[in-house]
Amino acid sequence: MKFLSGNFFTDPLPAAEVLIMGHILHDWDLAQKRMLLEKAYAALPNGGALIVYEAIIDDERRENVFGLLLSLNMLIETAGGFDFTGADCQTWMREAGFSRTRVEPLVGADSMVVAIK
Repeated sequence: MKFLSGNFFTDPLPAAEVLIMGHILHDWDLAQKRMLLEKAYAALPNGGALIVYEAIIDDERRENVFGLLLSLNMLIETAGGFDFTGADCQTWMREAGFSRTRVEPLVGADSMVVAIK
């Protein structure tokens, strides 16, 4: 494993078999979220995986109170950031070109959305 510095808005993402975005996407507006997912898709080989973990809001928007409150917090503290549902994230991933996606609950309020190129 190695870590590379850079600006994910101006630089390409490094080539890797697995990319992880942990509590990254919620900071940005929808256009920026989509751009980052497209950059991840471009950096991955066929069969590569993107893992996004966040306080994913349940699709019915009724259970993950922490995720809903965090989304409100992002709207207050950022220019366009917001948290999102697993269904939303999977849709954006498929629009970026990923062929398979799934949501996996984690411990606590976080879940991960996994996408395979």
